[in-house]
Amino acid sequence: METGGRLLFLEKLVLGGSYWSSGAIMGEAPECQASGPERLPHDRPQALGSPTIMGCCLRQLQLFSTCMAFSLGASVGTWKGAIGNWSMFIWCFCFVLTLLILIVELCGLEGHFPFPWDNFLITCNCYSALLCLSASIIYPIIYIQFFSNHDWDRTIISTAFSCIAFVAYAMDVTWARAQPNMITGYMATVPGLLKGLETVVACVIFVFLSNTSLYLHQPALEWCVAVYSICFILSSVAILLNLGKCDSRPSIPFSVFQVVLTLLSVLLYTTALLLWPLYQFNEELGRQLQRSSDVNCSSGISTSVCIWDQQLAVVSLTAINLLIYVTDLVFSTHLNFNSG
Repeated sequence: METGGRLLFLEKLVLGGSYWSSGAIMGEAPECQASGPERLPHDRPQALGSPTIMGCCLRQLQLFSTCMAFSLGASVGTWKGAIGNWSMFIWCFCFVLTLLILIVELCGLEGHFPFPWDNFLITCNCYSALLCLSASIIYPIIYIQFFSNHDWDRTIISTAFSCIAFVAYAMDVTWARAQPNMITGYMATVPGLLKGLETVVACVIFVFLSNTSLYLHQPALEWCVAVYSICFILSSVAILLNLGKCDSRPSIPFSVFQVVLTLLSVLLYTTALLLWPLYQFNEELGRQLQRSSDVNCSSGISTSVCIWDQQLAVVSLTAINLLIYVTDLVFSTHLNFNSG
């Protein structure tokens, strides 16, 4: 009889749901609670930086893939050129940054920083994904043509690990955004990703512009370099203002300010896209109109990117970045009108 009474009590306890409180179990009358949905334990806000199994697994995959890409790239001597230095820097930088983030998470030091850790974390992951993507595209295009069959294998494997790193960082961002009640940062939004792309493409342009012979003593080409620098600074300022929560200042509508900056960048990049090929591929200025005219490109002896290829790369990247800026302008204008 006593066993049957206990089973009946447990059945009522399970079926009663939220009606039964600890007071009801002790024989006290249940208190009335405020109306509204009950907050479940898994609905509590969680910081992005809190260590989780998924986060630790992604960190380890990021560390392994960037370390392998760096090691294989170093074994074939890719640090000899500017593009190789850029790729090696990306893999090394992402490895060190991810290692520091993992140490901070495992030690529970997220709250000791003067800035929001969740915003910092998702910003690092977004930039790491974009940087690894740029290395995964540029590195094989530039370097596979310079290596023998024996080094091709390591170059391709290094590229594969770079792609894995990109996927791991992108999964980290996607997984963070998919969490319920998770606070995501500016870089996880479409405007933030577009701004990040603009700065990353500009950095790749600067890598090719490390060869100053491409533009020195040519005012029009020097203007193009100034355009790349100015637009890079404008995009960086917009990112920093958003990360610093300065968009809440009432003195000026920040959305309008962003649209103006993006429109200015579109106009500047348009001039660069017109002037750079006009002066770089002009035979009257001593430039080569065709790739076959460049001795370094046609001989096949050089182990670095020839001048003509560098000129073409800058033109292509300028067009790509202009397209990104136009997309950013359209998206920002659309958001501004909808919010207004």
